[in-house]
Amino acid sequence: MSHHYSGPDFGFPHGDARLDLTDLYAFPKLGETGKSILIMNVHPSAVVNPPGFTTREPFAPNALYELKIDTNGDAVADIAYRVRFSSSVDGSQTATVRRVEGAEAAETGDSGQVVIEAAPVSTDRDARVTEAGPYRFFAGWRSDPFFFDTRGALNDLQFTGDDFFIDKDVCSIVLEMPNSALGAKRVGLWARTLDGSGGAWVQVDRGALPAQAVFLVGSERDGYHAGEPVNDGCFIAVFAHALEHAGGYSPEQARRVAATLLPDMLPYDPTRPASFPSNGRALTNDAADAFLAVLTNGKVTGDKVGPHFDLLTEFPYLGPPHDISVPGHATSTIATELRNASRRLGS
Repeated sequence: MSHHYSGPDFGFPHGDARLDLTDLYAFPKLGETGKSILIMNVHPSAVVNPPGFTTREPFAPNALYELKIDTNGDAVADIAYRVRFSSSVDGSQTATVRRVEGAEAAETGDSGQVVIEAAPVSTDRDARVTEAGPYRFFAGWRSDPFFFDTRGALNDLQFTGDDFFIDKDVCSIVLEMPNSALGAKRVGLWARTLDGSGGAWVQVDRGALPAQAVFLVGSERDGYHAGEPVNDGCFIAVFAHALEHAGGYSPEQARRVAATLLPDMLPYDPTRPASFPSNGRALTNDAADAFLAVLTNGKVTGDKVGPHFDLLTEFPYLGPPHDISVPGHATSTIATELRNASRRLGS
């Protein structure tokens, strides 16, 4: 289910929902061909196991949220954007964004050139946007744009079109930048979260393509989340085994398909329209259907769920959160209306 709940047993990395990476998006800015939008979503508002809500504080102040960019195709970061958040004061936080390039981008740390400073984090329905030079930045609670029948997936892929995420929220980091800041024309993207609560930065989650972690269990999953795309070749055999079991692939077919999923990076050419999985990922791209088709070797091609209709046509593009009083909770009336409307639209 996308990259939501990437910790053990559908939980969170290090038990902290704020460290959980859910989705990565990249698409050209509508009407301005020279700019791109990168979105890193974290912190699901609700947990599956056990069911309930997560913490109200959007981002962890002792964490590092990072966007990585490979400009030359070697699966090693050449540019990185690092986001740190202040401690919550009276329920409010601010964000600082730093940019690094060259060898430093592939390293771990929170240094770099400041490109956004003291940007307010949005905790209500109003989007507080910060502009600095060629950049625009948003961070805060938003409606989760991911759409998927999670209950159907847990019921042996028996889908009914019940969108688990229709009334859920996430915490979004949205960065608008000139394409020149991305480096080369075609790049590889991924995101990661690091926990610094123990005194040193520890990578606890990373990803680019949705649902990769479902191929992994136990220590394999932990190793994957702590790893780097450049080393993802060591997971091809594990992915292939899962594909043989789930999709009935032959061993040779399974290894070939597994190799297309690794290294775990999102290819993106800003001069072309976004179209997952070949180029970036737009908010309306049905990444779940694409993944199901691969996982099942074409036996299951959809979950009967479509894009959300609360998306915006302007920055920050994600709809307002559903209910700011209790994180992850929309009132039963709102939730019912959203589900009914989704079904009427043929999702």
